[in-house]
Amino acid sequence: MSVQDRRSGIERRSSNRYPIEVDVEWQGPGPRHKGSISDVSLDGCFVLCSGDVEDGEAIRLFVPLADGMRVEFTGRVANHVPDIGFGLRFDQLSAAQRDVLGRLVRGAS
Repeated sequence: MSVQDRRSGIERRSSNRYPIEVDVEWQGPGPRHKGSISDVSLDGCFVLCSGDVEDGEAIRLFVPLADGMRVEFTGRVANHVPDIGFGLRFDQLSAAQRDVLGRLVRGAS
């Protein structure tokens, strides 16, 4: 049996993804961990990190703003790759959270 690259095949996402590099903190049921967002869309993001998560687990993601404040996003782990990171599917976003994502994408381009 051959192993298929999980990135190949039909694109399953309904929103465009944008590559970015943003250091974040995230929290599951335990303590906060450090990570980095490697791509983002209005549906979710991929967090590079070494923390342990399970598919379907509820996650709180803390994204820093320029003024030192943080915006909290919530979601569920859509998929994970041990020692690499996880895909997070956002819960419903507020207008303010959508604005923050838009600014992150514009700042990365």
